[in-house]
Amino acid sequence: MFRKSSCNLLLIFVCCFAVGVTDNRQPTYAQSLERIERERAQSMLNAVKDELKKNYYDTGFGGMDVEARFKASEEKLKQATSLGQALGIVAQSLLDLNDSHTFFIPPSRPVKVEYGWQMQMIGDKCYVIAVKPESDAAAKGLKPGDLIVSVEGFKPSRKEMWKMEYYYYTLSPRQGLRLVVQSPGGEPRQLDVAAKMRQGKRILDLSGRDATIDLNELDRESEDAYRLQRHRFQKVGDIVIWKMPGFDFEPEQASRLIDEYAMPSAGLILDLRGNPGGYVLTLERLASHFFDHEVKIADLKGRKDLKPMVAKKRGDKPFAGRLVVLIDSKSGSAAELFARLMQIEKRGTIIGDQSSGSVMRSKVYIRELGVDKIVPFAVSVTDADVIMTDGKSLEHIGVTPDERLIPTAEDLAAGRDPVLARAAAILGVKLDPAVAGKFFPIEWK
Repeated sequence: MFRKSSCNLLLIFVCCFAVGVTDNRQPTYAQSLERIERERAQSMLNAVKDELKKNYYDTGFGGMDVEARFKASEEKLKQATSLGQALGIVAQSLLDLNDSHTFFIPPSRPVKVEYGWQMQMIGDKCYVIAVKPESDAAAKGLKPGDLIVSVEGFKPSRKEMWKMEYYYYTLSPRQGLRLVVQSPGGEPRQLDVAAKMRQGKRILDLSGRDATIDLNELDRESEDAYRLQRHRFQKVGDIVIWKMPGFDFEPEQASRLIDEYAMPSAGLILDLRGNPGGYVLTLERLASHFFDHEVKIADLKGRKDLKPMVAKKRGDKPFAGRLVVLIDSKSGSAAELFARLMQIEKRGTIIGDQSSGSVMRSKVYIRELGVDKIVPFAVSVTDADVIMTDGKSLEHIGVTPDERLIPTAEDLAAGRDPVLARAAAILGVKLDPAVAGKFFPIEWK
């Protein structure tokens, strides 16, 4: 899921970076645009427009003139000089909606890029939160706790952060990025950090001569994704800490995990930091375990009448222990709805940073181009606004914690987690921030 807001920054990225740069900062796909690629981009643009007009929840499109917007994109595509620029133009067509869940999902690239470091908005500043060992970033001296002053000349902000990630990871991966960073107590310094590039196959053969090789590769990638997105738990005293990476798992699993880990405990810390959301049914099922009665989560506002999101009563023994929910700037969608529900119903304490404000309901529409050689792509389209029981939407606003607490640059550099330590203290358990920082380390492929 991506954080969305409306401005022309992404288009500026495309125009500045898709062509005309040199050396190790060359975009991975900055080659000249072939005729067939331009035609495919135009077909993708047509498909995006079609799905938007048929399925977007607001028939007025927030005041955007759809025909004029896509006509302008068609004209820009005629002048595009690279694949990255063309895909950026298709993506830009949806940004004027200012909608967190409506966006273009381009075809997968055969080249996989790993930058070897991660950044995140903490409060109103952007920091390095992890550096992969033996990466070029580590060799260049980039460290957790470094303040990101700029990326390729652009200053990160909460409003625009998702655009940087969307552009550099999805639309136009690059061989490296130029950063200006500042370590705690130090002076700003410029770093050119190279990415690790892995060349994959442009076309996978799943039924012919190379089927076994390609299927094995898919299996390895699937296992790696499962490892990185698994649920992790820690028990401290009589409380349990659940690090939940997302809501994209089956509702029945939520019940199993509650029964196995939460029910035997006096308190639960549900760590939703970095959780981008997921399935509505999983949200409803998880929430149902914290109440002894049916609770409405939110109403859905779409083109037609829609049933509200409801946490139905599940038996006579809900989890009765105390609950603390952790959120941060990367907590989105279902994670935000869960946190706000617990806040409204006074069922738990919410601590951490302001959440992302990316809360709409959407559906992904998968499309394909070609006959013998298939080029899949997709578009996520919002089909409903989500209105909480207080009558408000969280879109572009997010959840304000009951207790705002964020790590400092020094905490990040030392690997301390004061937020998790504070959550434990609320539940009556002493936990050293340095120990808490070792519970759920960031993992790499």
